[in-house]
Amino acid sequence: MQKKAPHNLPSGFQLKKRLDTDVGVFYFYENIVVFEAQESVVMSYKTGFSILLNILNYLGTKRVVYISNRVNSYSIKPMDYKYLNNIPTLRAIGIVNYSEVGHTNAELEAKFCKKPFHTFDNLTEAFIWAKNYL
Repeated sequence: MQKKAPHNLPSGFQLKKRLDTDVGVFYFYENIVVFEAQESVVMSYKTGFSILLNILNYLGTKRVVYISNRVNSYSIKPMDYKYLNNIPTLRAIGIVNYSEVGHTNAELEAKFCKKPFHTFDNLTEAFIWAKNYL
């Protein structure tokens, strides 16, 4: 059964699963995972480890692109990208920002990430980019 996605994406991107957590919502579109954090949370290895395990368990050996859709303001610990760098199935990371400050923060985060990393102004651009890494 197809689920209705909250995102206005081209028809080729179909929502497969939604995972609601204490820190935000994860949306699974085939090989693309979109995360939308709750306002003011602090994302770190410590706060996200059990969620990461659940996601990896669900995805199995599928190659995946992670997109952070930053519709809310929250904090992230850039040093924790070292854990994401070690996930072999994670092909790339995209960040969708809606402010200049968000783009500046993402530029800092990119320095800690060894995976292909790119920022966007909208989710559709991020999805099209993600398809290049799958």
